[in-house]
Amino acid sequence: MHTKLIFATNNQHKVDEIRAVTGNLFDIITLKEAGIDIDIPEPHDTLEANATEKSMTIHRLTGENCFSEDTGLEVAALDGEPGVKSARYAGDARDFQENIDKLLHKLQGLTDRSARFRTVISLILNEKEYLFTGVCEGKISGSQKGLQGFGYDSVFVPDGANKSFAEMTMEEKNLYSHRKKAVTQLIHFLSQKNA
Repeated sequence: MHTKLIFATNNQHKVDEIRAVTGNLFDIITLKEAGIDIDIPEPHDTLEANATEKSMTIHRLTGENCFSEDTGLEVAALDGEPGVKSARYAGDARDFQENIDKLLHKLQGLTDRSARFRTVISLILNEKEYLFTGVCEGKISGSQKGLQGFGYDSVFVPDGANKSFAEMTMEEKNLYSHRKKAVTQLIHFLSQKNA
């Protein structure tokens, strides 16, 4: 049975990343493809609660199986900032250049630049919710490097790599990616359900 899932996001970059991992194992339907044009609020103070909010909202609207994800960059020296506020770190405009500028400014003079990306996926399948988490440890570089990716990719260097996410191809990024790790768990779970 081919599983069809609505992906509760308006972020095409995230859709591309997840489709690169799932291939043709599942039918990933974007909100746009499902004819849904809403901006889902992220009012909570945890990634888990925001992911649940998004998937529940779309499930209530459609009654379909769906999933969402929320991702945060957690910087150790900043007590986990920007975390759940990653997309709006410098304000509601969601301007990632301003977000990066604010982050680099706050880290000036600090020696501990360790950070991690954390992704939480909320899957609603047959009226039940399941959560999956993926983490990528790394550090924040002193300046932006690379033009690929999105968000904080140009300043995040994963452990074990010598270049930023924004300098990597999608295939290279998926060797480390927090989102890939969470999606891999999702795939494994759905494969067992379908077995």
